[in-house]
Amino acid sequence: MELLDTPEEWQVVGTTTPFQGNKTSVRADDVVMPNGTVARRDYQVHPGSVAVVALDERDRVLVLKQYRHPVRMKLWEIPAGLLDVPGENPLHAAQRELYEEAHVKAEDWRVLTDVYTTPGGCDEAVRIFLARELSEAEGERFEVAEEEADMELARVPLDELVRGVLAGELHNNCLVVGVLSVLAARTGEGFDALRPAESPWPARPFEA
Repeated sequence: MELLDTPEEWQVVGTTTPFQGNKTSVRADDVVMPNGTVARRDYQVHPGSVAVVALDERDRVLVLKQYRHPVRMKLWEIPAGLLDVPGENPLHAAQRELYEEAHVKAEDWRVLTDVYTTPGGCDEAVRIFLARELSEAEGERFEVAEEEADMELARVPLDELVRGVLAGELHNNCLVVGVLSVLAARTGEGFDALRPAESPWPARPFEA
């Protein structure tokens, strides 16, 4: 057995788009099952996202607390955002999000992990980066709006975030995956063994 996710696409004999939003949509596909029957699968179509675990020299992670209306909670999260342009370089998008949400830049970037957030009901793919050698960004701060205008910003020790994840106190998908992946990388082969920041991403192909 090879432990590797593999591409596969079952036949679609009909498709509709019941909802088209500003950034995402809902698609309904009639999919042929292995036994020949046809089943409808409804799912959200998503442009993809990037997220950043920004780790400073004191082993603290830059986190944001933001209101998320679907779950009616304020969640501690890592900087993240949509791939606004099809084919956008994910590293450039991650650098933009770190600047806009935290007014921070980083000199060392690595790919931490790639995930599908909810593959049973959404095709969102997220690339999570590890950013180190942090410093304040130049120029004026990005002007935030809507939910982002109420964000809190903090730097929290990595070990404290890991404790919060395992205690069921922190729930954001990218934060959970990101901080546990950083811990695994640090206790395994080390950060230098992580993939380069411009590594291919089959889920969201891009031009370097």
